[in-house]
Amino acid sequence: MHPRQFTLPAHYLLQIVDQISSMGAQVPHALKQGLAIEMAPGDSVQSLPFPVFRQLILEALSSTREPAFGLLIGERLRLHSHGILGYAAMNSGTIRQAVELFECYFKVRTTLLSPRHEIHGNELRFIFEEPYPLEDIRRPVMEAVILTIKNMFDYITIGVSHIDRVFFPFDRPEYAELAHELFQCEVRYGQSWAGFTLPLKVIDLPLKVADAAMFKDATLICQRELDKLTEQQSLGAQVKRLMLDKKNGFSSLNVTAKLCYLTPRTLHRRLQDEGTSYKKLLEEVRRTLAVAHLESELLSIQEISYLLGYTDMANFRRAFKRWESVSPSEYRTRSASRRATIMDRVAAD
Repeated sequence: MHPRQFTLPAHYLLQIVDQISSMGAQVPHALKQGLAIEMAPGDSVQSLPFPVFRQLILEALSSTREPAFGLLIGERLRLHSHGILGYAAMNSGTIRQAVELFECYFKVRTTLLSPRHEIHGNELRFIFEEPYPLEDIRRPVMEAVILTIKNMFDYITIGVSHIDRVFFPFDRPEYAELAHELFQCEVRYGQSWAGFTLPLKVIDLPLKVADAAMFKDATLICQRELDKLTEQQSLGAQVKRLMLDKKNGFSSLNVTAKLCYLTPRTLHRRLQDEGTSYKKLLEEVRRTLAVAHLESELLSIQEISYLLGYTDMANFRRAFKRWESVSPSEYRTRSASRRATIMDRVAAD
Protein backbone atom coordinates (compact mmCIF):
# COMPACT_ATOMS: atom_id res chain seq x y z
CA MET A 1 0.00 0.00 0.00
CA HIS A 2 1.33 3.42 -0.92
CA PRO A 3 1.94 5.67 2.08
CA ARG A 4 -0.79 8.02 0.85
CA GLN A 5 -3.30 5.22 1.41
CA PHE A 6 -4.32 4.04 4.86
CA THR A 7 -6.98 1.87 6.44
CA LEU A 8 -9.94 3.02 8.52
CA PRO A 9 -13.24 1.33 9.44
CA ALA A 10 -16.27 2.67 7.60
CA HIS A 11 -17.89 3.06 11.02
CA TYR A 12 -15.27 5.65 12.04
CA LEU A 13 -15.93 7.66 8.89
CA LEU A 14 -19.65 7.59 9.54
CA GLN A 15 -19.04 8.85 13.07
CA ILE A 16 -17.12 11.80 11.64
CA VAL A 17 -19.92 12.62 9.22
CA ASP A 18 -22.54 12.22 11.98
CA GLN A 19 -20.59 14.54 14.27
CA ILE A 20 -20.52 17.22 11.58
CA SER A 21 -24.27 16.89 11.05
CA SER A 22 -25.07 16.87 14.79
CA MET A 23 -23.34 20.24 15.13
CA GLY A 24 -25.62 21.78 12.53
CA ALA A 25 -22.96 21.91 9.83
CA GLN A 26 -23.28 20.41 6.37
CA VAL A 27 -21.01 17.70 5.03
CA PRO A 28 -19.83 18.98 1.62
CA HIS A 29 -21.47 17.08 -1.24
CA ALA A 30 -18.13 16.35 -2.89
CA LEU A 31 -16.91 14.69 0.29
CA LYS A 32 -20.06 12.58 0.56
CA GLN A 33 -19.46 11.35 -2.96
CA GLY A 34 -15.80 10.65 -2.30
CA LEU A 35 -16.51 8.73 0.88
CA ALA A 36 -19.37 6.77 -0.67
CA ILE A 37 -16.88 5.19 -3.05
CA GLU A 38 -14.71 4.00 -0.21
CA MET A 39 -17.23 3.07 2.48
CA ALA A 40 -19.04 -0.23 2.76
CA PRO A 41 -21.84 -1.33 5.06
CA GLY A 42 -21.07 -2.66 8.50
CA ASP A 43 -17.71 -2.47 10.20
CA SER A 44 -15.53 -3.31 7.22
CA VAL A 45 -12.09 -1.73 7.10
CA GLN A 46 -11.54 0.39 4.02
CA SER A 47 -8.48 1.58 2.15
CA LEU A 48 -8.76 5.35 1.88
CA PRO A 49 -6.60 7.92 0.04
CA PHE A 50 -4.99 10.24 2.55
CA PRO A 51 -5.89 13.41 0.56
CA VAL A 52 -9.60 12.48 0.74
CA PHE A 53 -9.47 11.92 4.50
CA ARG A 54 -7.38 15.04 5.07
CA GLN A 55 -9.91 17.11 3.13
CA LEU A 56 -12.75 15.67 5.20
CA ILE A 57 -11.07 16.59 8.49
CA LEU A 58 -10.13 20.08 7.31
CA GLU A 59 -13.67 20.66 6.03
CA ALA A 60 -15.03 19.39 9.35
CA LEU A 61 -12.87 21.85 11.28
CA SER A 62 -13.91 24.66 8.96
CA SER A 63 -17.64 23.94 8.73
CA THR A 64 -18.15 23.26 12.44
CA ARG A 65 -15.74 25.99 13.56
CA GLU A 66 -14.80 23.60 16.34
CA PRO A 67 -11.02 23.32 16.90
CA ALA A 68 -11.61 20.46 19.38
CA PHE A 69 -13.34 18.36 16.71
CA GLY A 70 -10.85 15.51 17.16
CA LEU A 71 -11.70 15.23 20.86
CA LEU A 72 -15.42 15.10 20.08
CA ILE A 73 -14.82 12.21 17.68
CA GLY A 74 -12.67 10.39 20.23
CA GLU A 75 -15.43 10.73 22.81
CA ARG A 76 -17.97 9.20 20.38
CA LEU A 77 -15.82 6.14 19.68
CA ARG A 78 -16.56 3.96 22.69
CA LEU A 79 -15.56 0.33 23.31
CA HIS A 80 -18.16 -1.17 20.96
CA SER A 81 -16.81 1.01 18.12
CA HIS A 82 -13.60 -0.98 17.79
CA GLY A 83 -14.91 -4.28 16.48
CA ILE A 84 -13.10 -7.50 17.28
CA LEU A 85 -10.05 -5.60 18.58
CA GLY A 86 -12.19 -3.88 21.21
CA TYR A 87 -13.76 -7.22 22.13
CA ALA A 88 -10.34 -8.84 22.55
CA ALA A 89 -9.11 -5.90 24.66
CA MET A 90 -12.18 -6.13 26.87
CA ASN A 91 -11.25 -9.74 27.70
CA SER A 92 -7.51 -9.18 28.23
CA GLY A 93 -6.01 -10.88 31.26
CA THR A 94 -3.60 -8.07 32.19
CA ILE A 95 -2.69 -4.54 31.14
CA ARG A 96 0.48 -5.91 29.55
CA GLN A 97 -1.59 -8.33 27.47
CA ALA A 98 -3.87 -5.49 26.34
CA VAL A 99 -0.89 -3.29 25.40
CA GLU A 100 0.73 -6.10 23.40
CA LEU A 101 -2.61 -6.81 21.73
CA PHE A 102 -2.82 -3.23 20.48
CA GLU A 103 0.80 -3.23 19.34
CA CYS A 104 0.19 -6.33 17.26
CA TYR A 105 -3.32 -5.74 15.91
CA PHE A 106 -4.02 -1.99 15.97
CA LYS A 107 -3.52 -1.91 12.21
CA VAL A 108 -6.63 -4.05 11.69
CA ARG A 109 -8.55 -0.89 12.69
CA THR A 110 -6.35 1.85 11.24
CA THR A 111 -2.85 2.56 10.00
CA LEU A 112 -3.07 6.30 10.71
CA LEU A 113 -1.06 5.81 13.90
CA SER A 114 1.10 2.99 15.20
CA PRO A 115 1.29 2.12 18.94
CA ARG A 116 4.28 0.80 20.86
CA HIS A 117 5.38 0.79 24.49
CA GLU A 118 8.52 1.71 26.39
CA ILE A 119 9.47 1.19 30.03
CA HIS A 120 10.66 4.40 31.73
CA GLY A 121 11.57 4.03 35.38
CA ASN A 122 8.46 2.93 37.26
CA GLU A 123 6.00 3.52 34.41
CA LEU A 124 4.99 2.12 31.05
CA ARG A 125 4.67 4.63 28.23
CA PHE A 126 2.07 3.71 25.62
CA ILE A 127 3.25 5.72 22.61
CA PHE A 128 1.37 6.52 19.38
CA GLU A 129 3.55 7.37 16.38
CA GLU A 130 2.88 8.53 12.81
CA PRO A 131 3.99 5.91 10.26
CA TYR A 132 3.71 8.75 7.74
CA PRO A 133 3.31 12.50 8.40
CA LEU A 134 -0.28 13.51 9.14
CA GLU A 135 0.54 17.10 8.20
CA ASP A 136 -2.09 19.65 9.23
CA ILE A 137 -4.54 17.07 10.62
CA ARG A 138 -2.03 15.68 13.11
CA ARG A 139 -3.66 17.31 16.14
CA PRO A 140 -7.30 16.16 15.60
CA VAL A 141 -6.23 12.64 14.60
CA MET A 142 -3.98 12.17 17.63
CA GLU A 143 -6.58 13.65 19.98
CA ALA A 144 -9.32 11.37 18.64
CA VAL A 145 -7.24 8.18 18.69
CA ILE A 146 -5.59 8.70 22.07
CA LEU A 147 -8.87 9.71 23.76
CA THR A 148 -10.76 6.67 22.49
CA ILE A 149 -7.95 4.27 23.44
CA LYS A 150 -7.53 5.94 26.84
CA ASN A 151 -11.26 5.51 27.49
CA MET A 152 -10.98 1.85 26.56
CA PHE A 153 -8.08 1.29 28.95
CA ASP A 154 -9.97 3.09 31.72
CA TYR A 155 -12.79 0.59 31.22
CA ILE A 156 -10.72 -2.60 31.17
CA THR A 157 -8.52 -1.51 34.11
CA ILE A 158 -11.38 -0.66 36.50
CA GLY A 159 -10.31 -1.46 40.05
CA VAL A 160 -6.68 -2.08 39.03
CA SER A 161 -5.30 1.20 37.72
CA HIS A 162 -6.20 4.61 36.33
CA ILE A 163 -4.41 6.61 33.66
CA ASP A 164 -3.45 9.92 35.24
CA ARG A 165 -1.35 11.59 32.52
CA VAL A 166 -1.73 12.07 28.77
CA PHE A 167 0.98 13.59 26.55
CA PHE A 168 0.86 15.46 23.23
CA PRO A 169 3.72 16.80 21.05
CA PHE A 170 1.95 20.05 20.10
CA ASP A 171 1.29 23.36 21.85
CA ARG A 172 -1.42 23.82 24.46
CA PRO A 173 -4.68 24.68 22.62
CA GLU A 174 -7.32 27.20 23.63
CA TYR A 175 -9.65 24.30 24.48
CA ALA A 176 -7.19 22.72 26.96
CA GLU A 177 -9.80 22.77 29.73
CA LEU A 178 -12.19 20.73 27.58
CA ALA A 179 -9.39 18.25 26.91
CA HIS A 180 -8.76 17.93 30.65
CA GLU A 181 -12.47 17.35 31.23
CA LEU A 182 -12.78 14.68 28.54
CA PHE A 183 -9.55 12.85 29.42
CA GLN A 184 -10.37 13.15 33.13
CA CYS A 185 -6.69 13.45 33.94
CA GLU A 186 -3.71 15.76 33.50
CA VAL A 187 -2.93 16.58 29.86
CA ARG A 188 0.60 17.74 29.07
CA TYR A 189 1.43 19.58 25.85
CA GLY A 190 4.70 20.39 24.10
CA GLN A 191 6.07 16.92 24.84
CA SER A 192 8.39 14.80 22.70
CA TRP A 193 5.82 12.03 22.27
CA ALA A 194 2.09 11.28 22.16
CA GLY A 195 0.28 8.80 24.39
CA PHE A 196 -0.26 8.04 28.06
CA THR A 197 1.46 6.34 30.99
CA LEU A 198 0.55 3.42 33.23
CA PRO A 199 2.18 2.41 36.56
CA LEU A 200 4.63 -0.44 35.93
CA LYS A 201 3.66 -2.17 39.17
CA VAL A 202 0.12 -2.91 37.97
CA ILE A 203 0.65 -4.07 34.38
CA ASP A 204 0.73 -7.77 35.29
CA LEU A 205 -2.12 -7.74 37.79
CA PRO A 206 -5.22 -9.71 36.71
CA LEU A 207 -8.02 -7.59 35.25
CA LYS A 208 -11.57 -7.97 36.55
CA VAL A 209 -13.10 -8.17 33.07
CA ALA A 210 -10.72 -10.90 31.85
CA ASP A 211 -11.94 -14.02 30.06
CA ALA A 212 -9.10 -16.20 28.74
CA ALA A 213 -11.23 -18.27 26.35
CA MET A 214 -12.93 -15.25 24.78
CA PHE A 215 -9.59 -13.42 24.54
CA LYS A 216 -8.05 -16.37 22.70
CA ASP A 217 -10.96 -16.63 20.25
CA ALA A 218 -11.00 -12.87 19.59
CA THR A 219 -7.22 -12.80 19.09
CA LEU A 220 -7.45 -15.59 16.51
CA ILE A 221 -10.01 -13.51 14.59
CA CYS A 222 -7.72 -10.46 14.86
CA GLN A 223 -4.90 -12.55 13.37
CA ARG A 224 -7.09 -13.65 10.48
CA GLU A 225 -8.07 -10.03 9.84
CA LEU A 226 -4.41 -9.01 9.94
CA ASP A 227 -3.42 -11.79 7.53
CA LYS A 228 -6.16 -10.72 5.14
CA LEU A 229 -5.14 -7.07 5.40
CA THR A 230 -1.46 -7.90 4.86
CA GLU A 231 -2.33 -9.88 1.75
CA GLN A 232 -4.43 -7.01 0.40
CA GLN A 233 -1.62 -4.55 1.09
CA SER A 234 1.13 -6.55 -0.60
CA LEU A 235 2.80 -4.91 -3.57
CA GLY A 236 1.75 -7.82 -5.76
CA ALA A 237 -1.90 -7.25 -4.85
CA GLN A 238 -1.50 -3.54 -5.58
CA VAL A 239 0.01 -4.26 -9.01
CA LYS A 240 -2.82 -6.68 -9.84
CA ARG A 241 -5.41 -4.05 -8.86
CA LEU A 242 -3.72 -1.55 -11.17
CA MET A 243 -3.84 -4.08 -14.00
CA LEU A 244 -7.50 -4.92 -13.38
CA ASP A 245 -8.42 -1.22 -13.23
CA LYS A 246 -7.09 -0.61 -16.75
CA LYS A 247 -9.93 -0.44 -19.26
CA ASN A 248 -7.79 -1.06 -22.32
CA GLY A 249 -4.54 -3.00 -22.29
CA PHE A 250 -2.01 -3.21 -19.48
CA SER A 251 0.59 -0.74 -18.29
CA SER A 252 4.22 -1.64 -18.89
CA LEU A 253 6.58 -2.48 -16.04
CA ASN A 254 7.99 1.06 -16.17
CA VAL A 255 4.56 2.73 -16.06
CA THR A 256 3.39 0.39 -13.29
CA ALA A 257 6.49 1.26 -11.27
CA LYS A 258 5.68 4.97 -11.60
CA LEU A 259 2.10 4.36 -10.46
CA CYS A 260 3.51 2.58 -7.39
CA TYR A 261 5.96 5.46 -6.76
CA LEU A 262 8.90 3.09 -7.27
CA THR A 263 11.72 2.66 -9.76
CA PRO A 264 11.38 -0.31 -12.13
CA ARG A 265 14.38 -1.96 -10.45
CA THR A 266 12.83 -1.55 -6.97
CA LEU A 267 9.45 -2.83 -8.17
CA HIS A 268 11.12 -5.89 -9.67
CA ARG A 269 13.13 -6.56 -6.49
CA ARG A 270 10.18 -6.14 -4.13
CA LEU A 271 7.97 -8.41 -6.23
CA GLN A 272 10.76 -10.99 -6.14
CA ASP A 273 10.82 -10.68 -2.35
CA GLU A 274 7.09 -11.57 -2.39
CA GLY A 275 7.82 -14.62 -4.53
CA THR A 276 6.33 -13.23 -7.73
CA SER A 277 7.14 -11.01 -10.73
CA TYR A 278 5.47 -8.52 -13.05
CA LYS A 279 5.27 -11.19 -15.77
CA LYS A 280 3.68 -13.72 -13.42
CA LEU A 281 1.12 -11.20 -12.14
CA LEU A 282 0.24 -10.19 -15.70
CA GLU A 283 -0.27 -13.84 -16.54
CA GLU A 284 -2.59 -14.31 -13.53
CA VAL A 285 -4.65 -11.23 -14.42
CA ARG A 286 -4.95 -12.29 -18.07
CA ARG A 287 -6.14 -15.72 -16.98
CA THR A 288 -8.71 -14.26 -14.57
CA LEU A 289 -10.08 -11.86 -17.19
CA ALA A 290 -10.07 -14.47 -19.95
CA VAL A 291 -12.17 -16.88 -17.90
CA ALA A 292 -14.56 -14.10 -16.84
CA HIS A 293 -15.08 -12.86 -20.40
CA LEU A 294 -15.54 -16.35 -21.83
CA GLU A 295 -18.18 -17.16 -19.22
CA SER A 296 -20.05 -13.88 -19.77
CA GLU A 297 -20.34 -14.46 -23.56
CA LEU A 298 -20.49 -10.70 -24.16
CA LEU A 299 -17.32 -10.63 -26.27
CA SER A 300 -16.11 -12.85 -29.08
CA ILE A 301 -12.95 -14.88 -28.52
CA GLN A 302 -11.11 -12.62 -30.94
CA GLU A 303 -12.23 -9.52 -28.99
CA ILE A 304 -11.12 -11.12 -25.71
CA SER A 305 -7.74 -11.93 -27.24
CA TYR A 306 -7.28 -8.33 -28.36
CA LEU A 307 -8.49 -6.94 -25.01
CA LEU A 308 -5.89 -9.01 -23.16
CA GLY A 309 -3.08 -7.68 -25.33
CA TYR A 310 -2.61 -10.61 -27.71
CA THR A 311 -2.08 -9.46 -31.29
CA ASP A 312 -2.05 -13.07 -32.49
CA MET A 313 -5.07 -15.28 -31.74
CA ALA A 314 -2.84 -18.36 -31.80
CA ASN A 315 -0.79 -17.01 -28.90
CA PHE A 316 -3.96 -16.45 -26.86
CA ARG A 317 -5.19 -19.98 -27.60
CA ARG A 318 -1.85 -21.49 -26.55
CA ALA A 319 -1.77 -19.43 -23.34
CA PHE A 320 -5.36 -20.32 -22.42
CA LYS A 321 -4.80 -24.02 -23.06
CA ARG A 322 -1.77 -23.83 -20.76
CA TRP A 323 -3.96 -22.24 -18.04
CA GLU A 324 -7.12 -24.36 -18.30
CA SER A 325 -6.02 -27.42 -20.35
CA VAL A 326 -8.71 -26.67 -22.95
CA SER A 327 -9.02 -24.18 -25.80
CA PRO A 328 -11.03 -20.93 -25.33
CA SER A 329 -13.84 -22.22 -27.55
CA GLU A 330 -14.05 -25.52 -25.65
CA TYR A 331 -14.11 -23.66 -22.33
CA ARG A 332 -16.95 -21.41 -23.53
CA THR A 333 -18.95 -24.41 -24.77
CA ARG A 334 -18.53 -26.26 -21.46
CA SER A 335 -19.39 -23.13 -19.49
CA ALA A 336 -22.60 -22.65 -21.49
CA SER A 337 -23.49 -26.31 -21.00
CA ARG A 338 -22.99 -26.05 -17.23
CA ARG A 339 -25.21 -22.97 -17.10
CA ALA A 340 -27.94 -24.67 -19.12
CA THR A 341 -27.87 -27.69 -16.79
CA ILE A 342 -28.20 -25.47 -13.74
CA MET A 343 -31.09 -23.54 -15.29
CA ASP A 344 -32.88 -26.80 -16.15
CA ARG A 345 -32.56 -27.97 -12.54
CA VAL A 346 -33.87 -24.66 -11.23
CA ALA A 347 -36.84 -24.84 -13.62
CA ALA A 348 -37.55 -28.44 -12.57
CA ASP A 349 -37.59 -27.45 -8.90
